[in-house]
Amino acid sequence: MNTGNYNKKYIDYVSSIAPKTNEKRSLLRAFWVGGTICIIGQFIRFTLQLVFGLYGDVLSGVTSIILIFIGSFLTGLGVYDRIGKYAGGGSIVPITGFANSVVSPAMDFKTEGYIYGLAAKMFTVAGPIIVFGVAGSVLVGIIYYVIGLFV
Repeated sequence: MNTGNYNKKYIDYVSSIAPKTNEKRSLLRAFWVGGTICIIGQFIRFTLQLVFGLYGDVLSGVTSIILIFIGSFLTGLGVYDRIGKYAGGGSIVPITGFANSVVSPAMDFKTEGYIYGLAAKMFTVAGPIIVFGVAGSVLVGIIYYVIGLFV
């Protein structure tokens, strides 16, 4: 049995029905939408700093909370999904994309109840990111600690 022939037929079939993408247009959209989200975040940061006198970790924390709220709110309204469809990867890189990845599954599974639907499915996309982020930060902290013992 010649599996190479089946593989070629499958690849040809997928190529024939897959939508054609314009890579330059996709990259441009991702760049300007992701950049715009970051500019909005920077505007929020400057406003909090100038108007409310926040600085340091408090400023960073409040800015992050506001961006997470905006991303979650726009997901709830269905707007962030349209932004994501238009911008592709440009919408998932900033913190608002992370908020979208938590809220979107929670909304999809809320009909299954608060425990088995909303709470269980909320972190299906973001869960691995959180786990590996925490594990990576612990590993880096241990490395810094060990280096500090010898310096």
